[in-house]
Amino acid sequence: MKRWILILMGCVGAVGAEAAAPAGELIASPEPGWPQWRGPRRDGVSLETGLLREWPEGGPAVLWSVTNLGRGWSSPVISGGRIYVTGDANDALVIHALDLQGRTVWQATNGAAWTGSWPGARAACAVAGGRVFHLNAHGRVAAFAADSGRELWAVNVLDRFEGRNITWALSECLLVDGPRVIVTAGGAKALMAALDVKTGATVWQSEPLLLGPSPSAALERLPEPAGEADGAGYASPILFRLGTRRHIVNCSNRHAFGVDADTGRLLWTRPMPTRYRVLAATPVLWRDCVFATGPDGSGGGRMFRIRDGGDAVAVETVWTSPLDTGQHGLTVVGDRMVGPHYRQANRWVCVDPATGAEVFETREMSAGASIHADGRLICVTQSGDVFLVEVGEGAFRIHGRYRLAPPGKPARDCWAHPVLLEGRLYLRHHEVLRCLDVRSAP
Repeated sequence: MKRWILILMGCVGAVGAEAAAPAGELIASPEPGWPQWRGPRRDGVSLETGLLREWPEGGPAVLWSVTNLGRGWSSPVISGGRIYVTGDANDALVIHALDLQGRTVWQATNGAAWTGSWPGARAACAVAGGRVFHLNAHGRVAAFAADSGRELWAVNVLDRFEGRNITWALSECLLVDGPRVIVTAGGAKALMAALDVKTGATVWQSEPLLLGPSPSAALERLPEPAGEADGAGYASPILFRLGTRRHIVNCSNRHAFGVDADTGRLLWTRPMPTRYRVLAATPVLWRDCVFATGPDGSGGGRMFRIRDGGDAVAVETVWTSPLDTGQHGLTVVGDRMVGPHYRQANRWVCVDPATGAEVFETREMSAGASIHADGRLICVTQSGDVFLVEVGEGAFRIHGRYRLAPPGKPARDCWAHPVLLEGRLYLRHHEVLRCLDVRSAP
């Protein structure tokens, strides 16, 4: 009997080990502060504590505001005592470097402004190694000296990799991976590319994502129009370690995809067609899975499990969901995932990432972006309201509210994501950047 008990225990252990696949780990930027899109790990999560548990009537105190940034939706990034934020002014894309009191240190331009549909600056900057990197709406990737704004190099990735611009312009927030800058080119020569941070030279380039028959089960793709290279999407990539390699995952115009971060090899692709070819939400890592979604799609949001077998990577769809988040993004809060619907504009949901089930919801907030810190979500809605929210047991609980857009003025495009650093909350709405004090004990 004892022998059989031991055998059964061994079987249970083996099954448990197989079920508990190794979890992925987001790779953080080594730079101090909030140096890139959605924070150090590009996940909208801050590890800060000592923040206000409740906001006073009217919201936290405003420490300062800047009112001349130009038009745009890009979020600020902060590192080394400097704030970097972009805006379109006249016919140029302007990068503003501010000190922590909002005073201008330098300004530089990165090519032309976007004057097409929904004019304004799109992508946030990334800071690494004393340089500021930025992709403008027309495909111009440029590097600037962080201390002076002097342009160090520039290259147009649409020209280099034979890509075409997309309907509402390139919006990707660049990923800096050590000596490389990662960009989704979406061209006939490469889907994604790594550029040398010092020179802009191509370090690696992935194969293009060509529609039509696929050479392998890992590389699923839309069948038509065969031979066409899928273009860049509006989303920004994440970098994580899983299995034997470091992965980059992003969305193109019509697919979710994964790339080997060290070689550029295209590991997997999965079709995600949408009516307007809009995949704009940054993918979300949960354990050994990645969630990707977009509005007006045929299959909804999808949770993909990634199994890295060394030479090959296998991807399976774990579940699908009607959650159709647009450019706002989602945030993992403990064992839950939180985000807004898009077409159902006043509906935020808490999702069980293991099953895709929507556990509870609130209709008190319009669609928007969020970050998580110290047990609270800070949600900026596209209608111009900012909420302090607790993701409780079975419900969202609102603990404060602040009006970002002018009082009484209708708004529908407060799309810049919030930024939190050292007890200061940074909120941007077009020309205006505000700094609020959210510390519990100033």
